[in-house]
Amino acid sequence: MTTTSSPFYPTLSFLSDQDKKGIHQAVLTILSEIGMKIFHDDALALLQAAGCTIDGDGIAKIPAELVQQAIESAPNNIAVYDRTGRNVMDLGERRSYFGTGSDLIYSLDSETMQRHPCLLEDVSRAAKVVDALPNIDFVMSFAHPSDQPPELAYLLSFHAMTVHSTKPIVSTAKDREDLSEMYEIARILRNGKDELRSKPYLLHYTEPISPLKHPFESVDKLIYCAKKSIPVVYSPAPISGSTAPLTIAGHIAQGLAECFCGLVIHQLKARGAPFLMGTGPAVLDMATVQCSYNAPEYLLGYQAIVEMSHFYNLPNWGYAGISDSQIPDGQATFEAGLLTFISTMAGSNLNHDVGYLDFGRTGSLEMIVILDEMIDQIRRLYQGVPVNAEMLALDVIGEVGSEGNFLVHEHTLKHLRSTQWRPTLISRMDHPNWLSSGATTLLERARQRLHQILESHEPVAVPDDQVAKIQNRIDSFAPN
Repeated sequence: MTTTSSPFYPTLSFLSDQDKKGIHQAVLTILSEIGMKIFHDDALALLQAAGCTIDGDGIAKIPAELVQQAIESAPNNIAVYDRTGRNVMDLGERRSYFGTGSDLIYSLDSETMQRHPCLLEDVSRAAKVVDALPNIDFVMSFAHPSDQPPELAYLLSFHAMTVHSTKPIVSTAKDREDLSEMYEIARILRNGKDELRSKPYLLHYTEPISPLKHPFESVDKLIYCAKKSIPVVYSPAPISGSTAPLTIAGHIAQGLAECFCGLVIHQLKARGAPFLMGTGPAVLDMATVQCSYNAPEYLLGYQAIVEMSHFYNLPNWGYAGISDSQIPDGQATFEAGLLTFISTMAGSNLNHDVGYLDFGRTGSLEMIVILDEMIDQIRRLYQGVPVNAEMLALDVIGEVGSEGNFLVHEHTLKHLRSTQWRPTLISRMDHPNWLSSGATTLLERARQRLHQILESHEPVAVPDDQVAKIQNRIDSFAPN
């Protein structure tokens, strides 16, 4: 299992304890005094039975004690398993994991650098790339297939991910119908509902709509996940200055309140069911009218949300590997790397959207390959500096003295591989050797690695008996 947890815990923080308490109080005030509009009768009934006030417009006001009970009942760690039943992620504390995002509308062609509308084949290719890369821990669809019927697109994307990767899947769905079909497929792959419940392989993402609205489909999927113990992300995307306050503190307070409305409903339905908190604090660039993933205000708001997840001791949903650039260029690597570094140092748990470009519209497989190396290097940084007698090496310094060198000393050989990180894409050659080796750019080397994966990587196959059962379910799926 890949993990960035270490005894050193390098940290990044922008909020004082008083700041966190102030944000928390604002969240409680929004929920208890302003309220949330909920378009789901069963959820409203749950809330009313628990002591919430509901007005005639479906606006629920949630008491502070109910919010606190939900925070305390939700698990602070979620163990996640791959298709084969191997524990690969433990979501909680400051452990960070990384994966792709979902539902992009364009995919960037690796040869022409031209984008095309996403196809189901793009979902399959992305899943295969994720499966091959050691530092990409989970898979999302990365593309919304325009070549499939809308009512089948989410289910067929999920199926493609199960075939082309063994890694855990964070799914998206149109509604409860296709989500329940995904659950049934995951149940087949994990040999029964009890095994799937105890070793979750499927997670699900759903979201409210800012400001302060909770659509029927979003809440319906949330409740279904609670019933089936599917780890669920309920993460709004409030846009500062548009669907949320422009100021960072107000922006994140509203987003957290929207998220916690979902948490309360979720825990009322099934106390102790796994839940990941989060908010995507989108920042509207008033000059270009684009929502930037890399504006300083976005990074500050996102970092504060991660800090609040530690304040609540809840697993969180985060972001990494995203750029506003249209192509995988210098801007893309800088922005994607910075966000990934911040996520790790902040201790964000389940970080998605690796490989996103163009404000979350376009996906680049080369960027996933590049980010795999960046994440590996960042994980090396997170290991910190161990200090003990062996690492201080005073006896070795004494043996070498002023006349020797450390190159051939057994201490150097002993620690070489464990101490020095070695890149596979980043160039460390001098200029003459770089020229003689082909004078390739980082993007060209990533493209070569990508082609190797697509041509030669073979994911672990789904057993034949499971293939037949799953195909029968897909063929018979007839949504209303």
